[in-house]
Amino acid sequence: LAASECHTVLNGITGSIGLAPTLAALKAGRVLALANKESLIVGGPLVKALARPGQIIPVDSEHSALFQALMGGARREVRKLLVTASGGPFRGRSRAELADVTPKDALAHPTWAMGPVITVNSATLVNKGLEVIEAHLLYDIPFDRIQVVVHPQSAVHSMVEFTDGSTLAQCGPPDMRLPIALGIGWPERVPDAGPVFDWTKPMSWDFLPLDTDAFPSVPLACHVGALGGTAPAVYNAANEECVEAFLADRLPFTGIADTVASVVEEHTGAGPSGGTDLTLNGVLEAESWARTRARELAARAVVEARA
Repeated sequence: LAASECHTVLNGITGSIGLAPTLAALKAGRVLALANKESLIVGGPLVKALARPGQIIPVDSEHSALFQALMGGARREVRKLLVTASGGPFRGRSRAELADVTPKDALAHPTWAMGPVITVNSATLVNKGLEVIEAHLLYDIPFDRIQVVVHPQSAVHSMVEFTDGSTLAQCGPPDMRLPIALGIGWPERVPDAGPVFDWTKPMSWDFLPLDTDAFPSVPLACHVGALGGTAPAVYNAANEECVEAFLADRLPFTGIADTVASVVEEHTGAGPSGGTDLTLNGVLEAESWARTRARELAARAVVEARA
């Protein structure tokens, strides 16, 4: 990355392993089209300290939508960010009804075609929790002014509510070609980058509140995001291990969020989590501890379930 003379680097790596490439691209002065949300989430202050204004262009559909909608007013005029979520394949189910979900069930996302890890993250809504942290870091909006709204059709990709009562939304068919093209081509738009709606045909869009009892990963993400330091890295690393265990039939679906919460609680109870003194080594050490502890707790859950 440092030797390349390219203008823009697209980081589409999955997981926190993308942190080093993100830091390298920023240090080299490249515009970073960021699809690897985990690098910003776990790196937080490290990434922000390197990035000059406008150097990071988000590629996630939700953050691309916020990026565009925020142009409709000054930052001081923003009342709230509304991050939309399809609700995943288990929208409307209670926590009890989620206990017997299988990997096959979780991999059947209703609107997006994605890899297995992000598809499971979308089913648990961990992905949405990560996106809330990312929105906070990208746009410096406090967590109490970022709201997740369930929108099954995935037509409105996110919204910004302004202090005068106006709400600006970015919408379009669920197709990642558009935010990818915007991230790579910005400040210009790529003609015909994605499909458009046929406005001559009737459509219905629904917006529903999030059930945080069934999907506790979102409020937990807000909690670790507010803690800062290495807490987001612990949340993300523990989740990655739990998803792997779930896909291997070694952890129940509801055990993902429960185990992540336990790992986060142990970590935050052990003392300061890094704060403004965050270092790359500190992030890596916290991740290593979280992965080990998540594997231990997942294995214990299997033993207890068989007892």
